[in-house]
Amino acid sequence: MLDISQNQLTKIPDGAFEMLQQLKNLDLSSNQISHISKDSFLGLVQLERLYLYGNQIQNIQTGAFESLQNLLELKLQENLLISLPVLSFPRLLLLDLSYNNIPALGPADLEIPHLEALKVSSLGLTSLDANLIASLVNLHYLDISMNQLVEVPSALRQDSLKGLIRLNLAGNPLRELKVEDFHKLSGLQELDLSGLNLQSIPQGLLDNFPRLVHLTAAENPFNCLCPLAWFSVWLREKALNLERPEETRCHFPLVNAGKMLSELEYKDFGCLHTTTVRVSQSTFESDVATDPSPIHTNSTSRPFLQVSEPSSMVSSVSTQTTDSDPHQCAVPCHNGGRCQVDQLGQRSCQCPVGTAGVYCETREDPLKPWSTDMPVVVPISSRHVTATSILLDLHGFIQTQPHIRGIRLTYRNLSGPDHRPIILRVPASYPEYTLRGLRPNCTYSVCASPLMEKVLRLNSSGEMLSCTEARTASSSPAPQEPRFTTPGPQSGSGKPALAALAVLLGLALLAGTVLCVRSKRTKAGLELETGSSEAPSPAASEHSASASQQQPDSVTAVSSQHNHSSVGELYLSNNNVRLKPAHV
Repeated sequence: MLDISQNQLTKIPDGAFEMLQQLKNLDLSSNQISHISKDSFLGLVQLERLYLYGNQIQNIQTGAFESLQNLLELKLQENLLISLPVLSFPRLLLLDLSYNNIPALGPADLEIPHLEALKVSSLGLTSLDANLIASLVNLHYLDISMNQLVEVPSALRQDSLKGLIRLNLAGNPLRELKVEDFHKLSGLQELDLSGLNLQSIPQGLLDNFPRLVHLTAAENPFNCLCPLAWFSVWLREKALNLERPEETRCHFPLVNAGKMLSELEYKDFGCLHTTTVRVSQSTFESDVATDPSPIHTNSTSRPFLQVSEPSSMVSSVSTQTTDSDPHQCAVPCHNGGRCQVDQLGQRSCQCPVGTAGVYCETREDPLKPWSTDMPVVVPISSRHVTATSILLDLHGFIQTQPHIRGIRLTYRNLSGPDHRPIILRVPASYPEYTLRGLRPNCTYSVCASPLMEKVLRLNSSGEMLSCTEARTASSSPAPQEPRFTTPGPQSGSGKPALAALAVLLGLALLAGTVLCVRSKRTKAGLELETGSSEAPSPAASEHSASASQQQPDSVTAVSSQHNHSSVGELYLSNNNVRLKPAHV
Protein backbone atom coordinates (compact mmCIF):
# COMPACT_ATOMS: atom_id res chain seq x y z
CA MET A 1 0.00 0.00 0.00
CA LEU A 2 1.21 3.49 -0.90
CA ASP A 3 -0.70 6.41 0.63
CA ILE A 4 0.27 9.88 -0.66
CA SER A 5 -3.11 11.48 -0.01
CA GLN A 6 -3.72 15.02 1.34
CA ASN A 7 -0.57 16.59 -0.05
CA GLN A 8 -0.07 19.25 -2.73
CA LEU A 9 0.70 17.08 -5.75
CA THR A 10 -0.26 18.83 -8.98
CA LYS A 11 0.76 16.10 -11.43
CA ILE A 12 1.89 12.49 -11.69
CA PRO A 13 5.14 12.16 -13.64
CA ASP A 14 5.04 9.55 -16.38
CA GLY A 15 6.37 6.23 -15.11
CA ALA A 16 6.56 7.42 -11.49
CA PHE A 17 5.31 4.07 -10.22
CA GLU A 18 6.79 1.88 -12.92
CA MET A 19 9.03 -0.10 -10.54
CA LEU A 20 6.20 -0.90 -8.08
CA GLN A 21 4.94 -3.95 -9.89
CA GLN A 22 3.70 -5.60 -6.68
CA LEU A 23 1.67 -2.60 -5.47
CA LYS A 24 -1.98 -3.42 -4.68
CA ASN A 25 -3.35 -0.14 -3.20
CA LEU A 26 -2.53 3.42 -4.32
CA ASP A 27 -4.17 6.43 -2.62
CA LEU A 28 -3.64 9.80 -4.34
CA SER A 29 -6.82 11.43 -3.01
CA SER A 30 -7.17 15.03 -1.80
CA ASN A 31 -4.31 16.48 -3.82
CA GLN A 32 -4.32 19.07 -6.63
CA ILE A 33 -3.81 16.76 -9.60
CA SER A 34 -5.39 18.21 -12.76
CA HIS A 35 -4.41 15.75 -15.49
CA ILE A 36 -3.96 12.00 -15.92
CA SER A 37 -1.72 11.01 -18.84
CA LYS A 38 -1.59 7.63 -20.56
CA ASP A 39 1.68 6.74 -18.76
CA SER A 40 0.78 7.96 -15.26
CA PHE A 41 0.18 4.42 -13.97
CA LEU A 42 2.55 2.52 -16.21
CA GLY A 43 3.78 -0.74 -14.66
CA LEU A 44 1.10 -1.11 -11.95
CA VAL A 45 -0.01 -4.48 -13.28
CA GLN A 46 -1.06 -5.82 -9.87
CA LEU A 47 -2.95 -2.73 -8.69
CA GLU A 48 -6.40 -3.49 -7.22
CA ARG A 49 -7.51 -0.16 -5.69
CA LEU A 50 -6.89 3.31 -7.09
CA TYR A 51 -8.23 6.36 -5.21
CA LEU A 52 -8.13 9.68 -7.11
CA TYR A 53 -11.06 11.47 -5.49
CA GLY A 54 -10.90 15.01 -4.15
CA ASN A 55 -8.50 16.32 -6.80
CA GLN A 56 -8.94 18.82 -9.66
CA ILE A 57 -8.80 16.34 -12.54
CA GLN A 58 -10.23 17.86 -15.73
CA ASN A 59 -9.26 15.26 -18.29
CA ILE A 60 -7.99 11.70 -18.50
CA GLN A 61 -6.09 10.62 -21.59
CA THR A 62 -7.25 7.60 -23.53
CA GLY A 63 -5.34 4.52 -22.39
CA ALA A 64 -4.46 5.95 -18.97
CA PHE A 65 -5.90 2.86 -17.25
CA GLU A 66 -4.92 0.35 -19.91
CA SER A 67 -2.38 -1.50 -17.76
CA LEU A 68 -4.73 -1.76 -14.75
CA GLN A 69 -6.43 -4.98 -15.78
CA ASN A 70 -6.62 -6.28 -12.18
CA LEU A 71 -8.31 -3.17 -10.78
CA LEU A 72 -11.21 -3.85 -8.39
CA GLU A 73 -12.03 -0.32 -7.16
CA LEU A 74 -11.75 3.06 -8.91
CA LYS A 75 -12.80 6.24 -7.11
CA LEU A 76 -12.94 9.43 -9.18
CA GLN A 77 -15.56 11.43 -7.25
CA GLU A 78 -15.21 15.13 -6.44
CA ASN A 79 -13.18 16.17 -9.47
CA LEU A 80 -13.78 18.51 -12.44
CA LEU A 81 -14.46 15.89 -15.11
CA ILE A 82 -16.85 16.78 -17.93
CA SER A 83 -16.18 13.65 -20.00
CA LEU A 84 -14.57 10.25 -19.68
CA PRO A 85 -12.46 8.02 -21.89
CA VAL A 86 -13.81 4.54 -22.40
CA LEU A 87 -13.45 2.76 -19.06
CA SER A 88 -12.75 -0.89 -19.78
CA PHE A 89 -12.01 -3.05 -16.75
CA PRO A 90 -12.62 -6.82 -16.85
CA ARG A 91 -12.56 -7.23 -13.03
CA LEU A 92 -13.77 -3.86 -11.65
CA LEU A 93 -16.38 -4.16 -8.89
CA LEU A 94 -16.79 -0.54 -7.67
CA LEU A 95 -16.84 2.69 -9.70
CA ASP A 96 -17.53 6.07 -8.09
CA LEU A 97 -17.94 9.06 -10.45
CA SER A 98 -20.03 11.23 -8.11
CA TYR A 99 -19.76 15.02 -7.92
CA ASN A 100 -18.41 15.63 -11.40
CA ASN A 101 -20.18 17.25 -14.36
CA ILE A 102 -20.92 14.36 -16.70
CA PRO A 103 -24.57 14.78 -17.75
CA ALA A 104 -24.79 11.58 -19.83
CA LEU A 105 -23.42 8.05 -19.54
CA GLY A 106 -23.94 5.26 -22.05
CA PRO A 107 -22.90 1.63 -22.49
CA ALA A 108 -20.04 2.74 -24.76
CA ASP A 109 -18.52 4.69 -21.86
CA LEU A 110 -18.43 1.83 -19.35
CA GLU A 111 -17.28 -1.61 -20.45
CA ILE A 112 -17.37 -3.18 -16.99
CA PRO A 113 -19.28 -6.48 -17.16
CA HIS A 114 -18.82 -7.49 -13.51
CA LEU A 115 -19.52 -4.14 -11.83
CA GLU A 116 -21.35 -4.50 -8.50
CA ALA A 117 -21.52 -0.89 -7.24
CA LEU A 118 -22.07 2.20 -9.41
CA LYS A 119 -22.16 5.65 -7.79
CA VAL A 120 -23.14 8.50 -10.11
CA SER A 121 -24.48 10.99 -7.59
CA SER A 122 -24.60 14.70 -8.53
CA LEU A 123 -23.50 14.37 -12.15
CA GLY A 124 -26.37 16.44 -13.59
CA LEU A 125 -28.09 13.39 -15.09
CA THR A 126 -31.55 14.02 -16.55
CA SER A 127 -32.07 10.36 -17.49
CA LEU A 128 -30.53 6.94 -16.96
CA ASP A 129 -29.55 4.96 -20.04
CA ALA A 130 -31.48 1.70 -20.16
CA ASN A 131 -28.84 -0.07 -22.25
CA LEU A 132 -26.15 0.87 -19.72
CA ILE A 133 -28.13 -0.62 -16.84
CA ALA A 134 -28.97 -3.72 -18.90
CA SER A 135 -25.24 -4.36 -19.40
CA LEU A 136 -24.58 -4.37 -15.64
CA VAL A 137 -26.07 -7.74 -14.79
CA ASN A 138 -24.21 -8.05 -11.46
CA LEU A 139 -25.22 -4.65 -10.08
CA HIS A 140 -25.98 -4.69 -6.32
CA TYR A 141 -25.69 -1.01 -5.38
CA LEU A 142 -26.89 1.95 -7.48
CA ASP A 143 -26.59 5.56 -6.30
CA ILE A 144 -28.27 8.09 -8.63
CA SER A 145 -29.00 10.68 -5.95
CA MET A 146 -28.69 14.49 -6.30
CA ASN A 147 -29.30 14.54 -10.05
CA GLN A 148 -32.01 16.21 -12.19
CA LEU A 149 -34.34 13.23 -12.60
CA VAL A 150 -37.99 14.38 -12.75
CA GLU A 151 -39.36 10.83 -12.79
CA VAL A 152 -38.19 7.40 -11.75
CA PRO A 153 -36.02 6.18 -14.67
CA SER A 154 -37.62 3.51 -16.83
CA ALA A 155 -34.22 1.78 -16.77
CA LEU A 156 -35.15 0.51 -13.29
CA ARG A 157 -37.90 -1.67 -14.78
CA GLN A 158 -35.48 -4.18 -16.30
CA ASP A 159 -35.04 -7.80 -15.29
CA SER A 160 -31.28 -7.24 -14.95
CA LEU A 161 -31.91 -5.38 -11.66
CA LYS A 162 -33.50 -8.26 -9.79
CA GLY A 163 -30.24 -8.58 -7.84
CA LEU A 164 -30.18 -4.90 -6.79
CA ILE A 165 -29.86 -4.62 -2.99
CA ARG A 166 -29.31 -0.87 -2.40
CA LEU A 167 -30.93 2.01 -4.30
CA ASN A 168 -30.44 5.70 -3.55
CA LEU A 169 -32.82 8.15 -5.27
CA ALA A 170 -32.43 11.00 -2.77
CA GLY A 171 -32.34 14.65 -3.78
CA ASN A 172 -34.01 14.36 -7.21
CA PRO A 173 -37.05 16.54 -8.09
CA LEU A 174 -39.38 13.56 -8.56
CA ARG A 175 -42.44 14.82 -6.57
CA GLU A 176 -44.34 11.58 -7.33
CA LEU A 177 -43.77 7.83 -7.21
CA LYS A 178 -45.66 5.08 -9.04
CA VAL A 179 -46.04 1.50 -7.87
CA GLU A 180 -45.19 0.08 -11.29
CA ASP A 181 -41.79 1.82 -11.30
CA PHE A 182 -40.44 -0.63 -8.72
CA HIS A 183 -41.97 -3.99 -9.72
CA LYS A 184 -38.60 -5.46 -10.78
CA LEU A 185 -36.76 -4.51 -7.57
CA SER A 186 -37.99 -7.31 -5.33
CA GLY A 187 -34.52 -7.88 -3.86
CA LEU A 188 -34.08 -4.39 -2.39
CA GLN A 189 -32.89 -4.24 1.22
CA GLU A 190 -32.06 -0.51 1.43
CA LEU A 191 -34.04 2.31 -0.20
CA ASP A 192 -33.44 6.05 0.13
CA LEU A 193 -36.36 8.31 -0.87
CA SER A 194 -35.27 11.39 1.07
CA GLY A 195 -35.49 14.90 -0.35
CA LEU A 196 -37.78 14.02 -3.29
CA ASN A 197 -40.44 16.65 -2.45
CA LEU A 198 -42.98 13.86 -1.92
CA GLN A 199 -46.36 14.68 -0.41
CA SER A 200 -47.42 11.04 -0.20
CA ILE A 201 -46.31 7.49 -0.87
CA PRO A 202 -48.74 5.38 -2.93
CA GLN A 203 -50.33 2.52 -1.06
CA GLY A 204 -48.76 -0.79 -2.02
CA LEU A 205 -45.48 0.68 -3.29
CA LEU A 206 -43.40 -0.72 -0.43
CA ASP A 207 -45.00 -4.16 -0.82
CA ASN A 208 -42.69 -4.57 -3.82
CA PHE A 209 -39.81 -5.01 -1.37
CA PRO A 210 -40.41 -8.03 0.89
CA ARG A 211 -36.74 -7.98 2.02
CA LEU A 212 -36.55 -4.28 2.83
CA VAL A 213 -34.57 -3.58 6.02
CA HIS A 214 -33.62 0.13 5.82
CA LEU A 215 -35.93 2.86 4.53
CA THR A 216 -35.14 6.59 4.41
CA ALA A 217 -37.94 9.06 3.62
CA ALA A 218 -36.66 12.19 5.36
CA GLU A 219 -36.95 15.80 4.16
CA ASN A 220 -40.24 15.35 2.30
CA PRO A 221 -43.29 17.65 2.81
CA PHE A 222 -45.71 14.85 3.65
CA ASN A 223 -49.46 15.50 3.50
CA CYS A 224 -50.63 13.51 6.54
CA LEU A 225 -54.25 12.88 5.55
CA CYS A 226 -56.15 9.65 5.05
CA PRO A 227 -54.36 8.51 1.82
CA LEU A 228 -51.12 8.24 3.83
CA ALA A 229 -52.65 6.56 6.90
CA TRP A 230 -51.60 3.11 5.68
CA PHE A 231 -47.92 4.09 5.93
CA SER A 232 -48.09 4.66 9.69
CA VAL A 233 -49.66 1.23 10.23
CA TRP A 234 -47.21 -0.39 7.82
CA LEU A 235 -44.25 1.02 9.75
CA ARG A 236 -45.55 -0.53 12.97
CA GLU A 237 -46.18 -3.91 11.38
CA LYS A 238 -42.92 -4.32 9.49
CA ALA A 239 -39.65 -5.07 11.26
CA LEU A 240 -37.50 -2.49 9.47
CA ASN A 241 -35.44 0.55 10.35
CA LEU A 242 -36.84 3.96 9.39
CA GLU A 243 -33.68 6.01 9.04
CA ARG A 244 -33.66 9.64 10.22
CA PRO A 245 -37.16 9.47 11.77
CA GLU A 246 -36.68 12.90 13.37
CA GLU A 247 -36.54 14.37 9.85
CA THR A 248 -39.54 12.41 8.54
CA ARG A 249 -42.40 14.71 9.50
CA CYS A 250 -45.78 16.02 8.40
CA HIS A 251 -46.20 19.43 6.80
CA PHE A 252 -49.99 19.29 6.28
CA PRO A 253 -52.57 19.60 7.74
CA LEU A 254 -51.83 22.19 10.37
CA VAL A 255 -53.00 19.92 13.16
CA ASN A 256 -50.22 17.44 12.24
CA ALA A 257 -47.61 19.89 10.99
CA GLY A 258 -44.20 19.13 12.45
CA LYS A 259 -45.18 15.77 13.95
CA MET A 260 -43.00 12.75 13.33
CA LEU A 261 -44.71 10.41 10.89
CA SER A 262 -43.60 7.33 12.80
CA GLU A 263 -45.41 8.48 15.96
CA LEU A 264 -48.83 9.16 14.42
CA GLU A 265 -51.75 6.80 15.00
CA TYR A 266 -54.20 5.84 12.27
CA LYS A 267 -56.87 8.08 13.77
CA ASP A 268 -54.57 11.11 13.46
CA PHE A 269 -54.93 11.09 9.66
CA GLY A 270 -58.62 12.11 9.73
CA CYS A 271 -60.09 9.28 7.66
CA LEU A 272 -63.86 9.62 7.01
CA HIS A 273 -64.97 6.14 8.07
CA THR A 274 -64.48 3.91 11.05
CA THR A 275 -62.01 1.42 9.73
CA THR A 276 -60.53 -1.84 10.82
CA VAL A 277 -56.96 -1.99 9.55
CA ARG A 278 -55.36 -5.35 8.98
CA VAL A 279 -51.81 -5.59 7.64
CA SER A 280 -50.65 -8.84 6.09
CA GLN A 281 -47.19 -9.78 4.93
CA SER A 282 -47.70 -8.53 1.40
CA THR A 283 -50.82 -6.32 1.24
CA PHE A 284 -52.64 -3.63 3.16
CA GLU A 285 -56.36 -4.37 3.78
CA SER A 286 -58.98 -1.89 4.91
CA ASP A 287 -62.54 -2.94 5.57
CA VAL A 288 -65.58 -1.88 7.59
CA ALA A 289 -67.12 -4.41 9.97
CA THR A 290 -70.67 -3.59 11.00
CA ASP A 291 -72.71 -5.02 13.79
CA PRO A 292 -75.46 -7.40 12.49
CA SER A 293 -78.08 -5.71 14.67
CA PRO A 294 -80.22 -3.08 12.94
CA ILE A 295 -79.36 0.59 13.22
CA HIS A 296 -82.21 2.78 14.52
CA THR A 297 -82.34 6.45 13.68
CA ASN A 298 -84.64 9.28 14.67
CA SER A 299 -84.68 13.03 14.50
CA THR A 300 -82.66 13.44 17.64
CA SER A 301 -80.01 10.81 17.14
CA ARG A 302 -77.45 10.48 14.40
CA PRO A 303 -76.78 7.20 12.56
CA PHE A 304 -73.42 5.60 13.19
CA LEU A 305 -71.41 2.52 12.37
CA GLN A 306 -70.63 0.04 15.09
CA VAL A 307 -67.26 -1.55 14.56
CA SER A 308 -66.36 -4.97 15.85
CA GLU A 309 -62.84 -5.36 17.18
CA PRO A 310 -61.40 -8.78 16.29
CA SER A 311 -58.05 -9.83 17.67
CA SER A 312 -56.35 -9.02 14.37
CA MET A 313 -57.39 -5.38 14.52
CA VAL A 314 -54.43 -3.03 14.57
CA SER A 315 -56.21 0.25 15.16
CA SER A 316 -59.50 2.02 14.53
CA VAL A 317 -60.62 5.61 14.32
CA SER A 318 -63.53 7.32 15.99
CA THR A 319 -66.99 7.09 14.39
CA GLN A 320 -68.03 9.55 11.73
CA THR A 321 -71.53 10.93 11.45
CA THR A 322 -73.31 11.09 8.13
CA ASP A 323 -75.26 14.17 9.14
CA SER A 324 -73.23 17.08 10.39
CA ASP A 325 -73.33 20.81 10.85
CA PRO A 326 -74.09 22.45 7.46
CA HIS A 327 -71.40 25.04 8.17
CA GLN A 328 -68.68 22.46 8.92
CA CYS A 329 -66.95 20.07 6.50
CA ALA A 330 -66.05 16.50 7.44
CA VAL A 331 -62.40 17.55 7.77
CA PRO A 332 -61.54 21.19 8.62
CA CYS A 333 -60.37 23.31 5.70
CA HIS A 334 -56.77 24.45 5.90
CA ASN A 335 -54.76 27.52 4.88
CA GLY A 336 -57.75 29.86 5.31
CA GLY A 337 -60.24 27.77 3.29
CA ARG A 338 -63.98 27.99 4.02
CA CYS A 339 -66.54 25.20 3.99
CA GLN A 340 -69.42 25.69 1.52
CA VAL A 341 -72.55 23.69 0.55
CA ASP A 342 -73.51 23.36 -3.12
CA GLN A 343 -77.01 23.00 -4.62
CA LEU A 344 -76.96 19.23 -4.09
CA GLY A 345 -76.19 19.64 -0.41
CA GLN A 346 -72.60 18.40 -0.70
CA ARG A 347 -69.97 20.16 1.35
CA SER A 348 -66.55 21.17 0.05
CA CYS A 349 -63.77 23.58 0.90
CA GLN A 350 -63.50 26.87 -0.95
CA CYS A 351 -59.76 27.50 -1.19
CA PRO A 352 -58.13 30.93 -1.23
CA VAL A 353 -55.72 31.99 -3.98
CA GLY A 354 -52.44 30.11 -3.85
CA THR A 355 -53.84 26.90 -2.31
CA ALA A 356 -55.36 23.72 -3.74
CA GLY A 357 -56.52 20.26 -2.74
CA VAL A 358 -59.69 18.76 -1.28
CA TYR A 359 -59.06 20.50 2.04
CA CYS A 360 -56.89 23.38 0.71
CA GLU A 361 -53.97 21.52 2.18
CA THR A 362 -51.56 22.18 -0.71
CA ARG A 363 -49.88 25.48 -1.43
CA GLU A 364 -48.67 26.41 -4.89
CA ASP A 365 -45.36 27.38 -3.33
CA PRO A 366 -44.66 24.32 -1.15
CA LEU A 367 -43.24 24.83 2.27
CA LYS A 368 -39.57 24.18 2.64
CA PRO A 369 -38.73 20.73 4.00
CA TRP A 370 -38.72 20.60 7.73
CA SER A 371 -35.33 20.61 9.38
CA THR A 372 -34.29 20.51 12.98
CA ASP A 373 -33.02 23.62 14.66
CA MET A 374 -30.48 21.55 16.50
CA PRO A 375 -28.83 19.01 14.16
CA VAL A 376 -28.51 15.55 15.64
CA VAL A 377 -24.85 14.74 16.15
CA VAL A 378 -24.02 11.05 15.88
CA PRO A 379 -20.93 10.28 17.94
CA ILE A 380 -17.80 9.03 16.27
CA SER A 381 -16.19 5.87 17.61
CA SER A 382 -12.95 3.94 17.46
CA ARG A 383 -13.11 0.48 15.92
CA HIS A 384 -9.54 -0.82 15.92
CA VAL A 385 -6.78 0.40 18.22
CA THR A 386 -3.12 -0.65 18.12
CA ALA A 387 -0.06 0.65 19.93
CA THR A 388 0.44 3.43 17.36
CA SER A 389 -2.88 3.87 15.53
CA ILE A 390 -6.62 4.40 16.04
CA LEU A 391 -9.20 3.55 13.35
CA LEU A 392 -12.12 6.01 13.55
CA ASP A 393 -15.66 5.16 12.41
CA LEU A 394 -17.19 8.30 10.82
CA HIS A 395 -20.19 6.70 9.05
CA GLY A 396 -22.91 8.09 11.29
CA PHE A 397 -21.29 11.51 11.61
CA ILE A 398 -21.29 11.93 7.81
CA GLN A 399 -24.78 10.53 7.20
CA THR A 400 -26.52 12.96 9.56
CA GLN A 401 -25.03 16.02 7.83
CA PRO A 402 -25.96 16.04 4.12
CA HIS A 403 -24.28 19.39 3.35
CA ILE A 404 -20.91 18.57 4.86
CA ARG A 405 -17.87 19.46 2.71
CA GLY A 406 -15.28 17.78 4.90
CA ILE A 407 -14.39 16.81 8.45
CA ARG A 408 -12.03 18.61 10.80
CA LEU A 409 -10.38 16.02 13.08
CA THR A 410 -8.74 17.35 16.22
CA TYR A 411 -6.84 14.95 18.47
CA ARG A 412 -4.55 15.33 21.45
CA ASN A 413 -2.62 13.11 23.84
CA LEU A 414 -4.16 13.30 27.30
CA SER A 415 -1.46 11.14 28.92
CA GLY A 416 1.63 13.23 28.22
CA PRO A 417 2.80 16.70 29.16
CA ASP A 418 2.07 18.10 25.71
CA HIS A 419 -1.69 18.48 25.24
CA ARG A 420 -1.50 20.66 22.15
CA PRO A 421 -4.07 19.56 19.54
CA ILE A 422 -3.23 18.23 16.10
CA ILE A 423 -5.74 19.20 13.41
CA LEU A 424 -6.40 17.27 10.19
CA ARG A 425 -8.85 17.95 7.38
CA VAL A 426 -10.46 14.80 6.03
CA PRO A 427 -12.78 14.57 2.95
CA ALA A 428 -16.43 13.75 3.66
CA SER A 429 -16.00 10.67 1.49
CA TYR A 430 -13.84 9.04 4.19
CA PRO A 431 -16.28 6.90 6.24
CA GLU A 432 -13.26 5.56 8.12
CA TYR A 433 -9.96 7.23 8.93
CA THR A 434 -6.87 5.93 10.71
CA LEU A 435 -4.80 8.15 12.99
CA ARG A 436 -1.23 6.90 12.82
CA GLY A 437 2.08 7.68 14.49
CA LEU A 438 0.60 7.73 18.01
CA ARG A 439 2.39 6.91 21.27
CA PRO A 440 1.80 3.53 22.92
CA ASN A 441 -0.14 3.22 26.17
CA CYS A 442 -1.65 6.72 25.96
CA THR A 443 -5.19 8.06 26.05
CA TYR A 444 -6.17 10.22 23.07
CA SER A 445 -9.14 12.53 22.76
CA VAL A 446 -10.47 12.79 19.20
CA CYS A 447 -13.13 15.29 18.08
CA ALA A 448 -14.81 15.71 14.68
CA SER A 449 -16.53 18.85 13.44
CA PRO A 450 -17.93 19.63 9.97
CA LEU A 451 -16.34 21.78 7.32
CA MET A 452 -19.31 23.44 5.61
CA GLU A 453 -20.23 26.56 3.71
CA LYS A 454 -22.29 27.75 6.68
CA VAL A 455 -20.90 26.35 9.91
CA LEU A 456 -23.67 24.98 12.13
CA ARG A 457 -23.34 25.68 15.83
CA LEU A 458 -24.96 24.06 18.79
CA ASN A 459 -24.35 27.07 20.99
CA SER A 460 -22.57 30.38 20.99
CA SER A 461 -19.32 28.97 22.27
CA GLY A 462 -18.36 26.24 19.84
CA GLU A 463 -18.98 24.28 16.67
CA MET A 464 -21.01 21.12 16.37
CA LEU A 465 -18.63 18.53 17.82
CA SER A 466 -18.59 14.79 18.22
CA CYS A 467 -15.83 13.39 20.42
CA THR A 468 -14.50 10.08 21.62
CA GLU A 469 -11.59 8.78 23.64
CA ALA A 470 -9.38 5.76 22.97
CA ARG A 471 -6.31 4.31 24.64
CA THR A 472 -3.51 2.90 22.53
CA ALA A 473 -2.17 -0.52 23.41
CA SER A 474 1.13 -1.12 25.18
CA SER A 475 4.05 -1.84 22.89
CA SER A 476 5.48 -5.33 23.37
CA PRO A 477 9.21 -5.40 24.21
CA ALA A 478 11.73 -6.50 21.59
CA PRO A 479 12.79 -10.18 21.73
CA GLN A 480 16.36 -9.35 22.88
CA GLU A 481 15.30 -6.73 25.41
CA PRO A 482 16.35 -7.94 28.89
CA ARG A 483 13.82 -7.99 31.69
CA PHE A 484 14.94 -7.63 35.31
CA THR A 485 13.06 -8.93 38.30
CA THR A 486 14.06 -8.37 41.89
CA PRO A 487 12.69 -11.05 44.20
CA GLY A 488 11.86 -10.21 47.76
CA PRO A 489 8.99 -9.07 49.91
CA GLN A 490 7.08 -5.96 48.91
CA SER A 491 7.55 -4.39 52.32
CA GLY A 492 10.96 -3.47 53.62
CA SER A 493 14.04 -1.74 52.31
CA GLY A 494 14.72 -1.48 48.58
CA LYS A 495 18.51 -1.21 48.92
CA PRO A 496 19.25 -4.91 48.13
CA ALA A 497 17.18 -4.68 44.97
CA LEU A 498 18.94 -1.51 43.89
CA ALA A 499 22.33 -3.07 44.53
CA ALA A 500 21.42 -6.15 42.47
CA LEU A 501 20.18 -3.93 39.66
CA ALA A 502 23.46 -1.97 39.69
CA VAL A 503 25.46 -5.21 39.44
CA LEU A 504 23.37 -6.42 36.50
CA LEU A 505 23.74 -3.11 34.71
CA GLY A 506 27.51 -3.30 35.17
CA LEU A 507 27.61 -6.81 33.70
CA ALA A 508 25.47 -5.69 30.75
CA LEU A 509 27.87 -2.79 30.10
CA LEU A 510 30.86 -5.13 30.21
CA ALA A 511 29.18 -7.56 27.81
CA GLY A 512 28.37 -4.73 25.44
CA THR A 513 31.99 -3.61 25.43
CA VAL A 514 33.16 -7.15 24.62
CA LEU A 515 30.70 -7.46 21.77
CA CYS A 516 31.77 -4.11 20.36
CA VAL A 517 35.46 -5.11 20.40
CA ARG A 518 34.69 -8.43 18.72
CA SER A 519 32.64 -6.65 16.06
CA LYS A 520 35.57 -4.43 15.20
CA ARG A 521 37.85 -7.45 14.98
CA THR A 522 35.41 -9.15 12.65
CA LYS A 523 35.43 -6.19 10.31
CA ALA A 524 39.26 -6.39 10.27
CA GLY A 525 39.04 -9.97 8.92
CA LEU A 526 39.47 -11.95 12.14
CA GLU A 527 37.53 -15.19 12.50
CA LEU A 528 34.88 -15.63 15.19
CA GLU A 529 35.18 -18.61 17.42
CA THR A 530 32.56 -21.13 16.38
CA GLY A 531 32.22 -22.52 19.87
CA SER A 532 31.36 -19.18 21.52
CA SER A 533 28.15 -19.24 23.54
CA GLU A 534 27.57 -15.48 23.12
CA ALA A 535 25.30 -14.23 20.30
CA PRO A 536 27.18 -12.43 17.50
CA SER A 537 26.34 -8.87 16.63
CA PRO A 538 24.10 -8.05 13.62
CA ALA A 539 27.12 -6.94 11.61
CA ALA A 540 28.94 -10.18 12.37
CA SER A 541 25.89 -12.23 11.36
CA GLU A 542 25.68 -10.47 8.03
CA HIS A 543 29.39 -11.01 7.36
CA SER A 544 29.18 -14.65 8.36
CA ALA A 545 26.17 -15.22 6.11
CA SER A 546 27.85 -13.69 3.09
CA ALA A 547 30.99 -15.73 3.70
CA SER A 548 29.10 -19.06 3.56
CA GLN A 549 27.54 -18.82 0.09
CA GLN A 550 28.50 -22.40 -0.67
CA GLN A 551 26.02 -23.78 1.89
CA PRO A 552 22.51 -24.10 0.38
CA ASP A 553 20.69 -23.38 3.68
CA SER A 554 22.72 -20.32 4.68
CA VAL A 555 21.26 -16.82 4.97
CA THR A 556 21.93 -14.70 1.89
CA ALA A 557 23.42 -11.30 2.66
CA VAL A 558 21.60 -8.15 1.55
CA SER A 559 23.67 -6.10 -0.84
CA SER A 560 23.88 -2.40 -0.11
CA GLN A 561 23.42 -1.68 -3.82
CA HIS A 562 20.11 -3.61 -4.08
CA ASN A 563 18.50 -3.03 -0.72
CA HIS A 564 14.82 -3.79 -1.51
CA SER A 565 12.81 -3.28 1.68
CA SER A 566 10.30 -5.91 2.75
CA VAL A 567 7.96 -3.33 4.27
CA GLY A 568 4.48 -3.79 2.75
CA GLU A 569 2.97 -0.35 3.50
CA LEU A 570 4.28 3.18 3.02
CA TYR A 571 2.36 6.20 4.31
CA LEU A 572 3.35 9.69 3.17
CA SER A 573 -0.06 11.21 3.81
CA ASN A 574 -0.44 14.87 4.82
CA ASN A 575 3.14 15.82 3.88
CA ASN A 576 4.55 18.25 1.35
CA VAL A 577 5.54 15.49 -1.11
CA ARG A 578 6.87 16.00 -4.62
CA LEU A 579 7.15 12.89 -6.78
CA LYS A 580 10.02 12.13 -9.12
CA PRO A 581 10.40 8.81 -10.96
CA ALA A 582 13.76 8.01 -9.39
CA HIS A 583 12.44 8.56 -5.85
CA VAL A 584 9.73 5.92 -6.03
